Amino acid sequence: MKIVSINKEPVELYKILKFEGLLESGGAAKSAIANGLVEVNDCVEKRKRKKIIAGDTIVFNGEILHINLL
Repeated sequence: MKIVSINKEPVELYKILKFEGLLESGGAAKSAIANGLVEVNDCVEKRKRKKIIAGDTIVFNGEILHINLL
């Protein structure tokens, strides 16, 4: 599990995937989300702009990200 610290909340889901380097671009991140490849808090999430806050857990391609607020 990787701890991801954010300095403001909420942050859109696709931005976290992009900035953490799990996908090469925002477009690729949006596509992965739309195709049902991302889970947020143990549920498949298809909303690209899902608001992520501290305490959320994101799972993509075997990577687990836990979100913390700075």
